[in-house]
Amino acid sequence: MRDQKITRRRLLASGSAAATATLAGCAGRFGDFGGSGDEDSGDSQQATESDIDVSDAAATVGMVYALGGLDDRSFNDAANRGIQRARLDDGVEYTNHEPNSVAGFAEVQAELASSSNPPYDLICCIGFLQAEGLSETAPEYTDQQFMIVDSVVEADNVASYVFREHEGSFQAGNLAGLLTTRDIDLGAGSTNPDETTVGFVGGLDQPLIHKFEAGFRAGVEYANTDVDVLTEYLGNFDDVQGARDIAAGMYDDGADIVYHAAGGAGVGIFQAAQASGRYAIGVDSDQSRSNPRYADVVLASMVKRVNVAVYDAATATVTDSLPAGEVVSLGLDSDGVGVVYGTSLEPAIPDDVREALSTSREQVAAGDIDVPTERSNTGGA
Repeated sequence: MRDQKITRRRLLASGSAAATATLAGCAGRFGDFGGSGDEDSGDSQQATESDIDVSDAAATVGMVYALGGLDDRSFNDAANRGIQRARLDDGVEYTNHEPNSVAGFAEVQAELASSSNPPYDLICCIGFLQAEGLSETAPEYTDQQFMIVDSVVEADNVASYVFREHEGSFQAGNLAGLLTTRDIDLGAGSTNPDETTVGFVGGLDQPLIHKFEAGFRAGVEYANTDVDVLTEYLGNFDDVQGARDIAAGMYDDGADIVYHAAGGAGVGIFQAAQASGRYAIGVDSDQSRSNPRYADVVLASMVKRVNVAVYDAATATVTDSLPAGEVVSLGLDSDGVGVVYGTSLEPAIPDDVREALSTSREQVAAGDIDVPTERSNTGGA
């Protein structure tokens, strides 16, 4: 893909176990990542400066991560695993970029798009907050290919990957609604069947995160209409102490299980669960693996396979088949989202609960259960 020799950063992108994720129904582009789990240890590989000849690189990718950056053990780290895998499998080279403000997204996008050392074949924009900047950048650099996760940017040179988070969150809610009525006692937590209360902690109070809440509430109600759902928004994705305080209050108010969509701040929910002797459900990555110190309270995680979206975009760039100008929507039917049980607490999940989740998964994937995307449809605040 290169006719000239250039120098660039080499990345210390060592191999990692990645997702078993075959996304059938997406033009056959998604392949089996192998392995039985969804995550590695959660350690992200950072870029280091080193000039090398990249004339043999299959493609060069610029990774622009969401606020909070790498080592969030969740969203950004999942994207990082995808590009690491593309490097291993297809010889893709990449650089990591971590803006610390929304305004910084457009600046970095434009900087990479105008770069000639190295010239980038693809720029991956991770997170919905990059959409505004990309809507301005993409039309200015029409020869540059981009992909964005979690938003749609209507441009012929942008491939938009979106997830049906509400479907995976429905499964998380179904699990929580079923378990809060059971007597579960394993690891560092336990349930109180007399309370039948669960909680949801969101990061930013905006439509994408509302999809998580809406799906979760619908899943809880599907499991048991008598279960109460406590909800609160943190206002960001990085305030660990704030998330801990919110979750601690929910546990004090009777919640057995708290599900979060709060990015890196979600660690605070796990800390509160351990301190309160209750449970949590992680998000984006299998957080019992990416945060093993909290595996004794993470019942399950709603995985959102951002790694597979990044991998697909990078490898499609190698074969000149990036779905630029298109929207790729990933849900339960394509294994783009789903619930995985915690590595330590999986034995706590009763067989009939597993069967119930398997059935509801099939029903949602087939369209027999219509999961809401707006919290107003579910009685949310």
